[in-house]
Amino acid sequence: MKDNFSIQSADYAKFRPVYPQELIDYLISLCENHEACWDCGTGNGQLAVKLSETFQKVYATDISDKQLSNATPKPNIEYSKQPAEQTNFPDQYFDLITVAQAAHWFDHERFNQEVIRVLKPKGVIALIGYGLVQVDGQVGEIIKEFYWNVTHPYWDPERDHIEKAYQTIPFPFNEITDVPKFKMKKEMMLDDLVGYISTWSAVQHYKKDKGHSPIDQFHHDLMKVGNGERLMVEFPLFTRLGRLD
Repeated sequence: MKDNFSIQSADYAKFRPVYPQELIDYLISLCENHEACWDCGTGNGQLAVKLSETFQKVYATDISDKQLSNATPKPNIEYSKQPAEQTNFPDQYFDLITVAQAAHWFDHERFNQEVIRVLKPKGVIALIGYGLVQVDGQVGEIIKEFYWNVTHPYWDPERDHIEKAYQTIPFPFNEITDVPKFKMKKEMMLDDLVGYISTWSAVQHYKKDKGHSPIDQFHHDLMKVGNGERLMVEFPLFTRLGRLD
């Protein structure tokens, strides 16, 4: 698993969107028991925190010390630094395993074997992701221009899994196909939107290659069309859910 987010971990915690409660409730409804959950690639722990309201114990792992240092502590959440593909968890231990906006970075064959090892029979595996942020009007057009013509060459190859809604990720589980569509929306000021986009790994790669950040020009372009009002921002949400027979 690659670590592209340690450098901007504080900004990641501040600006990234929050998963809708409807999605959390749906995942919970799929589980026969709510004893133990593993949130893999937890980042700042935002999904783990929501799951901890129902599950007796949530184990949240990441490979980034800095991400984990920005995670929200809760009495029934145990954070640890572990790779997705090899953990110290017992066999057949989890009722639910979640991976939010991280599965594209994994060694999928090894991770799937680890899921098969630690997930209970009839347990649920949930891969969750979101694509390019959507905003109406000129702001949205500038974001598309920035994504496709400025940063696109600097995305890691794994980004292709996001653009194809995780359908290209091997998924050897009994897939749940009648999953509702969930929306992830957030009101953001223009500066917060720029802050979120600055956390893109492609922006960090661009900066390393060019010696300067593309964000200043991007911010300048947005300021020419932005009017200081709050923007309704949508993050296209997709899932792949399955059970272990």
